[in-house]
Amino acid sequence: MRNKRFFIVLVGALIFGVLAAVSVSKYLSSAQAYTKNLNKVAVAKVAIPLGSKIIAEQVMVVQFPKESTPDGAFDSPEKLVGRVAVVNIGAREPITEARLAAEGTAAGLSAIIPEGYRAMTVKVDDAAGISGFIQPGTLVDVVVTIDPEGSSRQNPISKIVLQNIKVLANGQNIDKPEDEREAKSVKAVTLQVTPEQAEKLALAATEGRLQLVMRSQIDQGNEETPGVDKRNLLGGDRATPVPEPGALKSEQPKTDAKPVRRSVTKPAVTAPAPQPTPRTQVEMIEGAKKRNVEFP
Repeated sequence: MRNKRFFIVLVGALIFGVLAAVSVSKYLSSAQAYTKNLNKVAVAKVAIPLGSKIIAEQVMVVQFPKESTPDGAFDSPEKLVGRVAVVNIGAREPITEARLAAEGTAAGLSAIIPEGYRAMTVKVDDAAGISGFIQPGTLVDVVVTIDPEGSSRQNPISKIVLQNIKVLANGQNIDKPEDEREAKSVKAVTLQVTPEQAEKLALAATEGRLQLVMRSQIDQGNEETPGVDKRNLLGGDRATPVPEPGALKSEQPKTDAKPVRRSVTKPAVTAPAPQPTPRTQVEMIEGAKKRNVEFP
């Protein structure tokens, strides 16, 4: 009996041992396969500000699955040292080629200017700068008030001369503040413009008074306006329903902002009827009777 129990225990131990060996073997094989499926990816160890050069202490290497590796990722910090970030890179975010300026680019504002564009600074006050709410990344239109006939200021006109212009910096700041709801008064705003837009902006700033008009990030369409002079200004405007914050154009109520012109019908003037031509009359006496006879 004791031998039989011992035999059963021995067989059970052997079975559990075999199962454990198989499980460990499968786990090790799976771990090795998973390790082979990993790539080294350089990520930010700390937050890297926009326009700053990357140093080795800001980067570390982690393992990423091959199917999850971002396009343009780097496998070592050495390849990133000296490159300039064109966006804010958060801690533990992968650093990719799309987030970096071209090699050899200097740090600062010049690093975030796209090819073919220029940075141009214009003076603003609290009114023109929308009370300090214009931050880097904001989209604005540029309105100029100018007298097309000279400096007499007798018949000025207000006109949108540039549309959908990106703000690169307000004052000396090229980065968005942590709390964008807080306004910061600045005396100058740097805009991203093409060379042709820079020429137009320079003339507008010299000959007239500039005003910046903030627009929504989702509204980047072109608007054709004729401009406004004194005569149009005194013509008034019509009240329109106010849309909800962030509403799209398709969601806004349909309104006809054009003034209705009423035509006044003048009474028709009737020409006087022509007077008949007088006919020659001759008085004839026949005995005691008299009568008038008309001749053609």
